[in-house]
Amino acid sequence: MSEERRKLATAEEVSEFLGVPVTTLHQWRWKGSGPRASKVGRHLRYRWADVEKWLDAQAKVAA
Repeated sequence: MSEERRKLATAEEVSEFLGVPVTTLHQWRWKGSGPRASKVGRHLRYRWADVEKWLDAQAKVAA
């Protein structure tokens, strides 16, 4: 099984992609409502697949 690995995204990159402030991402994470994130050492990182999956789920909820 071959899955293409993409670079993990920073909060700043996800913030820019979604068009929301980084503080909003942190609030969502604290509330458990945003895209799944992982701590890598001291750093918060996102998998692009998780961000896109979360975004797709938001579109379905809004429809």
